Amino acid sequence: MANLDKLVEDLSKLTVLEAADLVKQLEEKWGVSAAAPVAAMAAMPAGAGGAAEAVEEQTEFDVVIKDAGPKKIETIKVIRQLTNLGLVEAKGMAETAGSKVLSAVGKDVAADAKSKLEAAGAVVSVE
Repeated sequence: MANLDKLVEDLSKLTVLEAADLVKQLEEKWGVSAAAPVAAMAAMPAGAGGAAEAVEEQTEFDVVIKDAGPKKIETIKVIRQLTNLGLVEAKGMAETAGSKVLSAVGKDVAADAKSKLEAAGAVVSVE
């Protein structure tokens, strides 16, 4: 168990970008996709397992950056304010289309983050 504890400790020290790279490498090595379980749930028939019994209003949103826009430095500053990431991590996030700036946040927080990012010139979506 000591090896597992050390592994957990090491993984806890990864930045968001490092963790995303780790996921990509594991997906490639093992030939799997981290999104597969989500896709499988979406493909289930409506009555299967009661998972899709009633459609509820979405309460958690992801703020996804599509493009940093012409004022990339301003976008990076806003990302750093919203996430408390370091400069390198925020820059990497701004330069990577599809990066989740915020994940599983409330509607008001997502709307506020979107407006701040758009004011900085970024193209953003709330999912």
